[in-house]
Amino acid sequence: MTWIVFDYGGVLSLPQPESDADAMARAVDAEPEAFKRRYWEHRLDFDRATLSPLAYWSAVLARPATPSETARLVAMDLTSWAYPDEGTVAVLGDLIEEGRDVALLSNAPAVLGEGLDQLPWIAAIGHRFYSGRMGLVKPDREIYDEMARGLKADPAEIVFIDDRQENVAGAETAGMTGLHFTDAAALREALTGVR
Repeated sequence: MTWIVFDYGGVLSLPQPESDADAMARAVDAEPEAFKRRYWEHRLDFDRATLSPLAYWSAVLARPATPSETARLVAMDLTSWAYPDEGTVAVLGDLIEEGRDVALLSNAPAVLGEGLDQLPWIAAIGHRFYSGRMGLVKPDREIYDEMARGLKADPAEIVFIDDRQENVAGAETAGMTGLHFTDAAALREALTGVR
């Protein structure tokens, strides 16, 4: 049986709204454009767990973040990534109903993964892999190899879905079938022949 593995952000969830990112900046009296630029500049290190939440948000603010600011930003960051893509979540739900093997592989810091695990459409996925818990990030080959080991699956038995072409290419390099996500309807059609 083939494993169908979903990315999270931009696939199962909608992209982070600009308004939510602006609200995070305003909550800590930061200039929004600089805040958003540094948010992404340092994100892979946070995703890889080489930065703690306090160190990451301090880098984003370009000054030491307080523990209360960090806690507030962690909570707001989670909320900003918690808008489901209803179409993709419906595809996921149908696969689970059919008894298909599904999993999640996301570049996400451990603290975000803890929050995502509480979302009902994520909690329904039995195998969830977050970069922050693994110390690895997409599109590096090692994260795909580690996921395959965790699933006890041959890479050839895994279909990996991501909205970023470089992450799809990384999965293909690891011997998996990659599907570049554009929208739920196209995904549903692409999965029709996958068994």
